[in-house]
Amino acid sequence: MTSMSTVPQLAARMRAGESLITAWNGIPDPLLSGLLAREAFDTVTLDMQHGAHDIGSVAVGVQTIAAAGKPTIVRIPVGQFAIASRVLDLGASGVIAPMVNSKADAEAFASFMKFPPLGDRSWGPALTMSLMPNLTGPDYLAEGNRHHLSIAMIETKEALNALDDILAVPGIDAVFVGPSDLSIALSGGRNVDPTRKDVADALLHVAQRARAHAKFATCFAPRPEDVPQLVKDGYSLMAISTDFMQLRAGARASLAAAGRA
Repeated sequence: MTSMSTVPQLAARMRAGESLITAWNGIPDPLLSGLLAREAFDTVTLDMQHGAHDIGSVAVGVQTIAAAGKPTIVRIPVGQFAIASRVLDLGASGVIAPMVNSKADAEAFASFMKFPPLGDRSWGPALTMSLMPNLTGPDYLAEGNRHHLSIAMIETKEALNALDDILAVPGIDAVFVGPSDLSIALSGGRNVDPTRKDVADALLHVAQRARAHAKFATCFAPRPEDVPQLVKDGYSLMAISTDFMQLRAGARASLAAAGRA
């Protein structure tokens, strides 16, 4: 039987120095999240920001992904930090918060991610503890802050300028670069191109500052083939595509093979 102790797995693997790849699931169907979890991805991210997931589909998705022996990350909507506590209670191993642009944003996010003394997370982990059957309530209280990764997105000029302040917040474990939004911000809204040199320079800068603060650097890879270089630069976890993109690419490839390009 597959072990259901999925919550500690993600953080433990990253602390062990592994470089991980996450699937990105925006279509709220447990069949799809389960299929992705059974591929060679290390984890699956459920997207509540630009994807169609809500709290109900996250609850089902976490369990489906756990049944495949994988941990779940959830990206919450912009500014809705309170949802972070809810998805942790549902069994998420990590939470990505978009548009964290300041130390104050990072502190607000961390307050919902961590139990005291790091934060003010409320107690209600019955579902998440069901994925860790050998862990008692006192154990979870003592270890929960290390089990769950709080990941702040860096995708604006403001966030880049406040990067060291964000990384210095004790309850922030990692930062996640959104290169497309960052390319829009750095170009003043003139274009979106996550492969531009200024975006690559920013990705390297974020990795270097994260290392200096002993925090994790994570990102959405501009292209899947960029992953080896990102690993060399110090990135611990990368997304390489979305389910929307993969479905369209697969459909187009099949149609092209059938002469319907």
